[in-house]
Formats: sequence, structure tokens, C-alpha cells
Amino acid sequence: MHTSVYMVRHGESPMNENSKNERTRGLTEKGKRDAHQVTELLKQEDIEVFVSSPYLRAILTIGDLAEASGREVLLYEDLKERIFLNEDKRLPDEELIPLLERSFIDPDFSLPGGESNAGCQSRAVTVLEELLKNYDGQKIALGTHGAVMTLIMKHYDNKYDLDFLLNMSKPDVYRLDFNGNELVDVIRLWE
Repeated sequence: MHTSVYMVRHGESPMNENSKNERTRGLTEKGKRDAHQVTELLKQEDIEVFVSSPYLRAILTIGDLAEASGREVLLYEDLKERIFLNEDKRLPDEELIPLLERSFIDPDFSLPGGESNAGCQSRAVTVLEELLKNYDGQKIALGTHGAVMTLIMKHYDNKYDLDFLLNMSKPDVYRLDFNGNELVDVIRLWE
């Protein structure tokens, strides 16, 4: 049976001193406007299931769409962003980019106390496969993060790599169509 997963990367999130906690960072004003655009883009899709990372910015990006559909957002801890060093703190880009480069060369690489690409991919794909099984034939919106989204998509097709991640927008929306657990099509919906 055909299942569609709408992968929604969260909108722009503040990076100032008051918003360094990864779990509670919300959306900037632009991020809020873009979340409204995500709702407008997807409200005609008749999405039946809404799931998200437990991080606030991911929830907020699909929350209005879920509410407009009369649905709740189900939170999955294993859809959280990859833990690079410390679960609560975001690394500055000048530290994050070299770490990402090394991680895409060696999927098992991680900093002490951090998580590897392989570990992050494994936990996130396990959730996706559970969703595909439990909601076979339905439409699922998945609120997520750039690294997690890229690693999930890379599991099915190696062309989703570091360049893909670095060139994604915030937000970004892709529809992944599955036949059972087989990915049969990917369409970018965000422009």
C-alpha cells in the first residue's frame, strides 16, 4: 500500500544567548511566518498523522497544520536532532561544519559524549519504519531537523549527502512516497 511521508525541516530558529537550549529553542518571526506557509502548502494534502521531534522548533513548524487538521502532534524522542556534543547546547557553525564533514566521511565518528551519524540514522530510521508499518497507506507529516532528515533519506538513497544537508532551506519540505518499506519517489514541495 502507498504511504506518503511529508518530511518537514523546522523553520528558522533564534541563535542568541537566550535561546541556546536545543530542546526549547522556538522559531524566529521569519520562522513563524514560514511555519504558516508550511500550513498553507500542506493543508490540502489531507495528512492524517502528525509526528515530530520533541524539540520545540520542529513541533511549532507543523503544529498549526496539525491543529487545522484536527489532529495532535505525536512526539518521538528518537526523532530529536543528532547529538553532536551535548544534548542541550548547539555548536557554533564554525565547529559544526568540520564535524559534519568528518561525520559524512566516517559515519561512526563522534565526539566523546556525542552521537555518530550511524547512531542517529539508526534510531530515526527505526521510528520511520515503525510509522510506515503502523500507518500503512496513510499520509504522515514528520517534523524534523536537517541532519536527521538527511540521514533518514540517505538510508534509502546515498545521493542525500552532506551537500544536500548544507543546501537545504529552513524550513524545507519533501514528500517521500513508500510502497511498504521501499522508497519509490521523492518530491521537494518547498520553494
